[in-house]
Amino acid sequence: MDQSKARKWFLKCIGLLAASLLLLALIVIVTDPYFHYHKPYPFMSYRLYDERYTNDGISRHFDFDALITGTSMAQNFRPSQMDALFGTHSVKETFSGAGYQELADNLARALERNPSLRTVLLGLDSNGLLRDYDWKQYDNYPTYLYDDNPFNDVSYLFNKSIFYHGVLTSLAMTLSGSPATTMDEYSSWQRPCGLEAILGSYDRDALPANSQEGSAGFGEKEHSKVVQTITLNVLDIVNQYPDTVFYIFFPPYSICYWDAAKIQNTLNQEISAMETAADLLLACPNVRLYSFFGQYDVICNLDNYSDIGHYSGEINSQILEWMAEGTGLLTKENYRMILSRDREFFLNYDYGSLYN
Repeated sequence: MDQSKARKWFLKCIGLLAASLLLLALIVIVTDPYFHYHKPYPFMSYRLYDERYTNDGISRHFDFDALITGTSMAQNFRPSQMDALFGTHSVKETFSGAGYQELADNLARALERNPSLRTVLLGLDSNGLLRDYDWKQYDNYPTYLYDDNPFNDVSYLFNKSIFYHGVLTSLAMTLSGSPATTMDEYSSWQRPCGLEAILGSYDRDALPANSQEGSAGFGEKEHSKVVQTITLNVLDIVNQYPDTVFYIFFPPYSICYWDAAKIQNTLNQEISAMETAADLLLACPNVRLYSFFGQYDVICNLDNYSDIGHYSGEINSQILEWMAEGTGLLTKENYRMILSRDREFFLNYDYGSLYN
């Protein structure tokens, strides 16, 4: 092969490679399974399933005026029910296993991109109040989806996993006539509930018993940690958007959770942390704060729980109804009394009767 032919062959290969990459990028952009570039097409069926890839796209391009967010304790909320109760047009952006900072970062992006967002439903796990404000469980994030830098989009356009699990799955669903994942179905789950299911992941006899009184200390160090966590991850956002109403709630863990907390000497400490958080949050006029730990008939019924913390979708529905009617609402006047009542209930409960 002479030099001229070799040069033409090389240029053809380069051209073919460039055309192939361009076609691949075009397919990803048009299909856009994680809504990085545009809102979903009405004629396509999208599979919504990976929260850390999908949620930022929902914030960017979906039409909504209300947002449901939180950890796995919020995954079974149904936006359709929230819309019926609150007169909203809502979407759901939950993060399984998230820390407060991850929720805050996503919420800040959603509010910045959507001036119509006027209602936020936010679950704050009380067991995260005493973690570091920037605690996180996951280290690998698709950060190239979160920013507006077009140059790092190569990680989205030429990503084998995204192409197979996002692009091809959505195309296959569309061509087969399968319906798109609804916002109610997105990130929701069903698991067996009841004592047997709970004991599958909870062995109270294996827990280290540090105190008979369940009275771990809550001093200046713990107080400062709660203040930092709530201020940086909640108050800074709440105060920046005074026209948005934030419905914030402490998810109602089961009575077995408080059994473990008492055994491990963290019960008093956690409720004191909730008191500190409530004191801070209730200073904001656009916050509606709820605690459902006083719904003893629910938290003591183990048929509602798949483990010591996670409740069934029926409880998510009940939470929305409680919020709509004002049940569990904490105010400046009642929050100390309510949390003190719950503290006494959990400290004096006959936990042994649960396992007989």
